[in-house]
Amino acid sequence: MTDPIPPRRMAKSALTMLGNRKLQPSTLMMGLGYDPVLSEGALKPPIFLTSTFAFRSAADGKRHFEAITGIRPWTEGDGADGLVYSRFNGPNQEILEDRLAVWDGAEDALVFSSGMSAIATLLLAFCSEGDVILHSGPLYAATEGFIAKTLSRFGVGYVDFAAGAELAEIENALERAQVLAKAQGGKVAMIYLESPANPTNALVDIEAVAAARDALFKGVETVPLIAIDNTFLGPLWQHPLQHGADVVVYSLTKYVGGHSDLVAGGLSGAKRWMDPVRMLRNTMGTICDPNTAWMLLRSLETVELRMTRAGENAE
Repeated sequence: MTDPIPPRRMAKSALTMLGNRKLQPSTLMMGLGYDPVLSEGALKPPIFLTSTFAFRSAADGKRHFEAITGIRPWTEGDGADGLVYSRFNGPNQEILEDRLAVWDGAEDALVFSSGMSAIATLLLAFCSEGDVILHSGPLYAATEGFIAKTLSRFGVGYVDFAAGAELAEIENALERAQVLAKAQGGKVAMIYLESPANPTNALVDIEAVAAARDALFKGVETVPLIAIDNTFLGPLWQHPLQHGADVVVYSLTKYVGGHSDLVAGGLSGAKRWMDPVRMLRNTMGTICDPNTAWMLLRSLETVELRMTRAGENAE
């Protein structure tokens, strides 16, 4: 059996243009991914406090479970798509994911119960026994602890380099990571960055890291993905996917949430990176809850205004 593609609800097509003018992310936050017709005409998404969802027919239910268990290929629009159980997905979470992806210019996004649940699920999805993580330092203490103290118990090693390192230093760190991975019988599974770092605000040259990765792994079948915690500058001021990163990581608790009344996390990137994480999230249940997702939809409507004002106040 092949790994199934996780199903999603059938949302209306996104309106991203007005005439010949492209709508900006701040405008798209008002309605992207939501169809009022599906919710009794409510202008704003209701909070979907339900554990399960009904299928349109028993046949649709049969096709759905055949697809998600890998018995047959999943094909969009064949009745296998949609909502089934809130550990997997829900309307509030999927609308939020659609809108978060817009800010990063990403193909897909996922939301989680906290920033650390996003980070842990990401690392667990791509790292196996013998693998090595190359990471910038310092990292957020909980992230650093998860890599050094938790993943190490399962045979995952790590090599670090200082934020602010020049290209030659990054190349040296990558080579050391390769040597360690070979000795452990694994691979360099991921390059994990944090820029600006929490709490030092140390910066990492994303493009230099991408250049070093691409040069060292040219022609190699398995290339480590580059993930970056963009919490302190995203989603408005820094767009890592434009500079060579593959996955953008967020504590949505901070700037995105903006009101100190929620805890959540997010990832964005290409579907090839998001799908394995989504499958593990489905198993582990690290998805963001509907109420928090709804609050984040509120927050995304004002994130540009809030971050812009914060920047002006800091000048």
